[in-house]
Amino acid sequence: MTTAISRLRTGHVGLNVTDLDRSLAFYRDALDFQVLGEGKEEDRRFAFLGQDGELVLAPWEQADGAYVPTAAGLHHLAFSAGAIEEVRGYEARLRDLGVAFAYEGVVAHGEGAASGGIFFHDPDGTRLEISVPAGAEGAPAPVESAPTCGFF
Repeated sequence: MTTAISRLRTGHVGLNVTDLDRSLAFYRDALDFQVLGEGKEEDRRFAFLGQDGELVLAPWEQADGAYVPTAAGLHHLAFSAGAIEEVRGYEARLRDLGVAFAYEGVVAHGEGAASGGIFFHDPDGTRLEISVPAGAEGAPAPVESAPTCGFF
């Protein structure tokens, strides 16, 4: 008897962070995540963050330093929005919080692409993206020969 294999999808992402409290504030205030659970034991601090009760992100306070783009592992973490207006809403919120962007405003994923979004960093330097599959028509593509999300 052969067991059917279903298509896999991302469940949640675990991130090493240097300061859990700082990361919780960022992901709550900037991206609307709620704390679904938290481990508060000394030397074992973590949280489960999500939206509408669904786990999305699990930050673990066990990093010695900031994110290193040249190390093996996570390249960037991308979140999908429902419409370009939502992306622009997050952009305004992030600007109000003083978050620095990798590119100025909404950019296309590539030259002439309809998909695109905003690119920024969390408090530990982890590269983040909020994008949509359509709606970024006419937005600039800061990197002509490769996907925008590859080089920020």
